[in-house]
Amino acid sequence: MASHRAHWATGAALAAAVAVGVTALSGCSDEGGGSAPSGPAASAAQSLGGAASSAASSLSSQAAGALESAKAEAGRKLDQIKGGVDAKGDVVLGDPITGSQGPATVPVTAHNSADAQKSFAVQVDFTDQDGNLLDTVVLTINDVPAGKSGEANAHSTRELTGEVRAVVHRAVRY
Repeated sequence: MASHRAHWATGAALAAAVAVGVTALSGCSDEGGGSAPSGPAASAAQSLGGAASSAASSLSSQAAGALESAKAEAGRKLDQIKGGVDAKGDVVLGDPITGSQGPATVPVTAHNSADAQKSFAVQVDFTDQDGNLLDTVVLTINDVPAGKSGEANAHSTRELTGEVRAVVHRAVRY
């Protein structure tokens, strides 16, 4: 099959924001054995006492904002497709695979029910077991022949741990 796959990393800002948040939070530990926190965040936490929990809450809010921003950007990318039709019902996801390192991966299969060759843009949301959004990506499956299926893998923009689920948020056939 001469299918070309492309992956749009809509969550680059999200990954950076979350990485900063995780780095800042991982440096704020009361447990022994770790290195002492350093840098501006640690100085502020030491001099302001309870400011550490406030900073953690702020970082959590920023990460949530980054997720919403990435999701909105994914929606804009799909909205830019000319002549596309809703194809959410034609897309099936496999089970997400998470490893000790690297992004979560989920197989994506798009069935072309049209009478001509088409491409698909699929927004995949990675969530936790409670349905909370962890990451979102958009991928394309190009040049799927009429009546056939095309396959690709969606990769989260960062490492995801725990029980990760994947859902098709939106799919466009064009």
